[in-house]
Amino acid sequence: MSEGRVESGANGELRLSGVLDYQTGPALRRAGQAVIRGAKGQPLLIDCSSVEKSSSVGLSLLLAYTRDAISSGREVTIAGMPSDMREIARVSGLLDVLSLADEARGAV
Repeated sequence: MSEGRVESGANGELRLSGVLDYQTGPALRRAGQAVIRGAKGQPLLIDCSSVEKSSSVGLSLLLAYTRDAISSGREVTIAGMPSDMREIARVSGLLDVLSLADEARGAV
């Protein structure tokens, strides 16, 4: 498994990849903030399709990124959320809070 990463994609997209856990969380938080600040005004797509494994830290990152984007006036959509992140969101009651692009919003 690879270490967690945040990359900026086309049109201000934020791409998460690798393992999201307590070890990678703080650096990913800072990197995500920089990506969000760098593309003001346009909607933010958070692509999680390359996340290999996630603890609750991954969900915490999504919530923090969403808060950052909304505070700067941007709309947020999350795509490609892996099943472990989706399960944590479901158990935590956050599936309705996060703006998921997937058609299978409630599916786990």
